[in-house]
Amino acid sequence: MIRSIINKLGLLLVCIFFATCSSTKYLPAGDKLYTGAEIEIVSANTIKNKKAIKAVAKNAIRPLPNQSFLGLRPKLWFNSIKLLNKWGEPPVLISQVNPTLTCTIIDAKFFNIGIFNSYTEYKIVEKKHTAKVIYTSHIHAPYTVKDLIISISDDSINHILLSDKAKSFLIPGIVYNLDLLKTERIRIDALLKDKGYFYFSPDYLLFKADTSEAKQTISFRLTLKDSIPKNALRIYRIGKVYLNQNYSLTANLDKETENTIKPGIILRSIYLRKGETYSRKDHDRTLNRLMSMGNFKFVSIKFTNSDTIIPGFLDVTILLTPLTKRSFRAEFDFISKSNNFMGPQMNLNYVNRNTFQGAELLNLNLAGSFEAQFGKTNLFSYSLAPQAELYFPDIMIPFKIIRTNGLYTPKTRFSLSYNYTRRVNYFDMSTLQFIYGYKWKDNILKEQTLNPIMVSYASITNSSAKFQELLVANPFLKKSYEEQFIAGGSYSFTYNEQVGPEKKMQYFFQLNTETAGNTFSLVKSIAGDKISSGYPSKVFGSIYSQYAKLSIEGRGYYNFINKNKIALRIFAGIAKPYGNSSVLPYSKQFFSGGPNSLRAFPINSVGPGTYQQSTDNSGLLQLGGDLKLETNAEYRFNIIRYFKGALFVDAGNIWLLESSPTLSVNPFSFSKFADEIAVGAGIGLRVDLNFFILRFDLATPLRKPWLEANQRWVINQINFENHSWRKDNLVLNVAIGYPF
Repeated sequence: MIRSIINKLGLLLVCIFFATCSSTKYLPAGDKLYTGAEIEIVSANTIKNKKAIKAVAKNAIRPLPNQSFLGLRPKLWFNSIKLLNKWGEPPVLISQVNPTLTCTIIDAKFFNIGIFNSYTEYKIVEKKHTAKVIYTSHIHAPYTVKDLIISISDDSINHILLSDKAKSFLIPGIVYNLDLLKTERIRIDALLKDKGYFYFSPDYLLFKADTSEAKQTISFRLTLKDSIPKNALRIYRIGKVYLNQNYSLTANLDKETENTIKPGIILRSIYLRKGETYSRKDHDRTLNRLMSMGNFKFVSIKFTNSDTIIPGFLDVTILLTPLTKRSFRAEFDFISKSNNFMGPQMNLNYVNRNTFQGAELLNLNLAGSFEAQFGKTNLFSYSLAPQAELYFPDIMIPFKIIRTNGLYTPKTRFSLSYNYTRRVNYFDMSTLQFIYGYKWKDNILKEQTLNPIMVSYASITNSSAKFQELLVANPFLKKSYEEQFIAGGSYSFTYNEQVGPEKKMQYFFQLNTETAGNTFSLVKSIAGDKISSGYPSKVFGSIYSQYAKLSIEGRGYYNFINKNKIALRIFAGIAKPYGNSSVLPYSKQFFSGGPNSLRAFPINSVGPGTYQQSTDNSGLLQLGGDLKLETNAEYRFNIIRYFKGALFVDAGNIWLLESSPTLSVNPFSFSKFADEIAVGAGIGLRVDLNFFILRFDLATPLRKPWLEANQRWVINQINFENHSWRKDNLVLNVAIGYPF
């Protein structure tokens, strides 16, 4: 059957190939299909950055030829047979190309990067039905910046620019670029805006260039244009500040509402204060902090000249359009997991954005799910998880250890949650957790979270005989599932360039740390108790956990011009139980495998090390590890409209730090871990609607670490025609959102 499908696909490709070739028959008489252009660079000088210069010329070429794939032009064919108009595109003809104009544009582009005396010529190369253009550019080495002389007629501005000259983008020796001058003007304008020059504009700056033909250098003299408004040269201060927090875009509602926030709370986020010099940084900081409070739909600031006798004052009006105070959302999903469990899931959410009239955000959430294993009706579980979160728009702490004057409003968070899970035929688990912490952002890229208090208590009831047998057979697992009282704290730092403007290369980094049990052990030690995992101490009648945990994650995203992307990820985590604990709590262990991990393996099924997880418990009670290493590589490409594809490879595993007498598995070893890595690969289909992404990833193992040392690579065993192989090796992951 598979072979038949492959043969049909091959036949289809052959048909498309011939059909694509035949599509040139429908061209207008006497015209030819334009297949693109080539760029040739000729110079008597040694050109260091010829590749970049060539790219500048290539970006100037218009029009673009018809899109091609492996030398074929299916969109052109669709258009020629009047089929699938949304997929097709009309032919680009050589008659539509104006090479003379393109040569002029290329030379203009070269002028902007310091090649002032270039000359571009062209040649049209024709074939039977197609034609292309070859552009040849004769260039010299680009001019470089010699120096920058600041010569401003206004003494105050001249002094400011001279004192900040070290930060100029016009560095001696750098290659000239018109965009560099534009960037420098914007930098100077921002500098002056921060010094009170509210009405200044970058257009008032003038760069006069003096070129040297012999050394191919440029000296710049920075001056002001002749006709500049007087107010542009005046330093402004803040006059009166007005606040309207019930502003509507359709009507100005001056009356107070139940959504009105106490003025003192808002004033903490306003940095434009009466009598102080205007600053663009304070302007932006005020806008960002008010928006990041989470209570307003729109925030705008209007400035008007004050009617005071003394000129140079600006009155400020801050207009705040509030969000709806209360909102309710209900979500219902159907979840399918790679361990064959599936079922419905619901999430009910209530939000109050001004709970005590102090911009507090109350978030009440109720989540519930039911899942059963496909084909085994006696294996199912359900859960219920209510949660209450309360956020305050400030750092509520009696002493200053966190800087809070950044662009975004810091938050203090209180969270109380309860999770009840029933694994039918196994056990019931109840977990109660309380978190007190802070969240703040230094800028749009950096975010930090500090939770000085994290307390949770987990207990297991209604244990079945089957579950007890599993624990008896595996003391390591039993120790992980013991009633645990966890009290500690955590800190995380996130750097994310994806939230900013898109760059060719974007990076993501996250650090997470967590400790627990140290305060209890310190008190116990002072009291004279001996701390030992063999005879663990108790708090409130329960054994408390003691451990330290650290994880780092790095990602890189390389963006192509056509919106395709290469995404890379590496994760490393380590956790160490000590003192009162010999094993990490089950919820704090590392796991590998699943839709956001190693997609060729079922959820949490990989490791530790060469250990092969048992399938007798249907994937409910996998063993975790103390250390995790994982890396992923994915090529994401556009298919058509909302449909996107992916090719990916995942590799990694988890390990124990110490050997366990109850597990026939060796602990982590630097000399052996590379040979214990699991590897998988696959293809993906994504429906990307921007606000919602549905992901399908089909993967198969390439390397199974639990096999014999010389038999772990299983690439040669791949056999899509074999039903038994497909059943044991193909894993379909259905998930929401991208894996990383």
